[in-house]
Amino acid sequence: MDTNTAIILAIAVVVVGVAILSVVFVKREKTRKLKTKFGPEYDRLAGETDSTRRAEAELGQREKRVATYQIRPLTPEECERFSTAWHSVQERFVDSPQSALADADLLVNQAMRARGYPMSDFDQQAADLSVDHPRVVEDYRFAHDIAVRDKRGQANTEDLRRAMQHYRSLFEDLLSQPVMAYGGTNRYGK
Repeated sequence: MDTNTAIILAIAVVVVGVAILSVVFVKREKTRKLKTKFGPEYDRLAGETDSTRRAEAELGQREKRVATYQIRPLTPEECERFSTAWHSVQERFVDSPQSALADADLLVNQAMRARGYPMSDFDQQAADLSVDHPRVVEDYRFAHDIAVRDKRGQANTEDLRRAMQHYRSLFEDLLSQPVMAYGGTNRYGK
């Protein structure tokens, strides 16, 4: 092999190596951003699909879908109205836990609708909610699961109490958190 061929081969190896490292770096950075943004939801979905690639593709699709929605923060008046309604639901829990839980579920759905989330089946709602509220979407799933079990007569009062706590975490987040865009700033530039 002559010197020119060796130099060309060495340059080609370096270029291929740099290209591979660049692809690996970009992939790792994408994964890091998604893990940071979605937190436990990233881990849940990766475990559920048994593939980080499929999980990341799903999370990317969620972001694109939710970006088309007209999600907005609630007005102070809406926040006050929802807060008052929530306090009423909590007060009724002592005397009528099943009814209060059903009302809590309804109130959370009303708050989501007021913020601009389309109301479809529960799994789609939870997936959409995970984009802007990734830290509390598991609360939503947990509370909803108990509400479903309660309708079948399979939940006790302690389960209902825990469901109310999970609904409260989600509800407070819906009322107080601005809409987040990818990268951690809200969609309104704040």
